[in-house]
Order: sequence, then structure tokens, then C-alpha cells
Amino acid sequence: MQNAALSRVEAAGLRTDIPALRIGDTLKVHVKIKEGDKERIQIFEGTLIARKNKGVSETITVRKMSFGTGVERIFPLHAPVVDHIDVVRSGRVRQSKLYYLRGLRGKAARLKERED
Repeated sequence: MQNAALSRVEAAGLRTDIPALRIGDTLKVHVKIKEGDKERIQIFEGTLIARKNKGVSETITVRKMSFGTGVERIFPLHAPVVDHIDVVRSGRVRQSKLYYLRGLRGKAARLKERED
């Protein structure tokens, strides 16, 4: 059983501006990048292939193709480095982890769009 004080501290660190994310969705993750004394926002657009943990330590894994090479990035959902997340489209999948996309190329790696 978790300590009540610990759960209150965790609840204070949770963000409320995160949209409803489902596996297979195509996301635009707006990430804050620090370069020297300047700060800018970089957009990482890709498919949500995994969600792990709960609460303050929840992370998402987003995969995109960049010049023919697969790039995966893990984002902590409740960290200040993530400015905001936009859902571009929703994919229809039947699994909770889409690691099988790593072995697919081209049109085989596409997901059908969910209609809801």
C-alpha cells in the first residue's frame, strides 16, 4: 500500500493538459530544446507504439521514419520538457505494444485509421 503523503506529492506533479492517447495514434510531441541560453520547441511526429508505468513516471515511446531510418524516442509524459502533445490521427490496432513495426518497411508499416 502506498503512503498517503507520497501519493499527494505525486498528484501535485501530474499534468492535466495531456490528451487521451491510445496506442497506434500519430502524435506531434512538442519538445523544449535548450541550446546555450536559448530555448526553442522542436516537434517530433510519429506513431505511439508503447505506454509504460502510471502516474508521475508514465512514459510513451514514439516511433517515426527519418530518411529511411527508424527513430524511436521515449518521452516522460509529466516532465516539463514536453510542452504539449497533439493527436494527428488515430490508428486501429489490436495490441498494446507495437514493437512489431520495427521489422516492417514501407506500406506494410502503415496502420488503418480508427473511425470513432
